[in-house]
Amino acid sequence: MLDIKNLSICFSSYSIGLKKRHVQAIQSLDLSVDKKEVLAVVGQSGAGKSLLAHALLGILPRNASLSGDLIFKGKAMTPKEMARLRGREIALIPQSMTYLNPLLKVGVQISRAAELSGVSPKSSWKATLEALQRYRLEEKIARKFPFQLSGGMARRILTATATIGGADLILADEPTNGLDQATAGETLGHLRGLADAGKAVLLITHDIEAALSIADRVTVFCGGVTVEEAHASDFNGPGKLRHPYSRALWDALPANGFVGSLPGRTPFSTMGGCPFVLFCEKSTTCCEDSLPGIKNLDQGRVRCHHA
Repeated sequence: MLDIKNLSICFSSYSIGLKKRHVQAIQSLDLSVDKKEVLAVVGQSGAGKSLLAHALLGILPRNASLSGDLIFKGKAMTPKEMARLRGREIALIPQSMTYLNPLLKVGVQISRAAELSGVSPKSSWKATLEALQRYRLEEKIARKFPFQLSGGMARRILTATATIGGADLILADEPTNGLDQATAGETLGHLRGLADAGKAVLLITHDIEAALSIADRVTVFCGGVTVEEAHASDFNGPGKLRHPYSRALWDALPANGFVGSLPGRTPFSTMGGCPFVLFCEKSTTCCEDSLPGIKNLDQGRVRCHHA
């Protein structure tokens, strides 16, 4: 359903003296996701993962430049096409309830989302009530303001708003952020249910353990670069993981005893080499000089000179 090839996103800004500088936020990103599939994009916070969702929706800031191929249902995603797809065939579940309008009752917001996605005004309220019922919310919730909702209710409202129009591709940006374990599990269950019903779900998160509970495949993001694509089952132990960064992420999980160590934030690649080069025990001169192409290996894909 969605194919991304060699996606790069660069931001330009001006420093003191009006000197223009460029920051490469995403470089050489490749991934694909099909219907009935949950693809998790994982990596540390600040790795550039959320920019992927913004790029697909066509809502990057003006100082961003984008290159590469974005293909949705076999058709190139031009800016005009992104605007047409946004909210209709591609929907975003944002990471924070601050995306809800604090001055409007949630039922009105869901109803408006339904109309924007193509539901007729006469049918939008009925669709709103059906959406609330689908996520086990009572009708009276429609008359509440966002501040009157619990975190779990707000998350379900965001999910209902994003999915009410029947979008085929769901972008879930850090959907478990700030939620307790029970609510997070419920939220992930909703996403898995959407995939099982025929949707394609792109799950963007730094919580690997949560992602593995529902994902079919995992794309590992490091410093704005895709370093590995693997089946979720490859994360049952470090032996099947192909890239040193993926193994470090796995080792650093609480369930694995925090064996590994990671920097607080992996820097974006500015010299053209691997973004993990400063922290990798296997790094050599070639890792500093050039970013390797992504290659097939053991039923997965990896971007590493030494794999």
